[in-house]
Amino acid sequence: MPLGRLDHVNIRTANLLAMTDFYCRVLGMEQGWRPPFDFPGAWLYADGHPFVHLVGVARQPAGGEPQLEHFAFAATGMGAFTARLEAEGIDYRPAKVPGTAITQINLFDPDGNHIHVDFTGEG
Repeated sequence: MPLGRLDHVNIRTANLLAMTDFYCRVLGMEQGWRPPFDFPGAWLYADGHPFVHLVGVARQPAGGEPQLEHFAFAATGMGAFTARLEAEGIDYRPAKVPGTAITQINLFDPDGNHIHVDFTGEG
């Protein structure tokens, strides 16, 4: 059974509104249809697919070292994206992937989750 694409990432957060705003405003996702679960949350879409599922919780999950180090998206338009990050005052770190034409833009969401957005041939 070969895998296709990553379907979605599920993030538990006590900062549901800030997280929804971040993914929509900064990463350009759109809040979309979500089943009528009996708990708060948001499904955030890109290109017609749900990429991030947010689950609202009463208090921020605690824990030691994260089990998930990061998740990544492929994109185009690196200049416009970094300009948006700068306009929003969001720190980011570009990194070239050795031996490839990929430039990663590394950033963190309001809960401290590491994200990188990959741009091929735009660095």
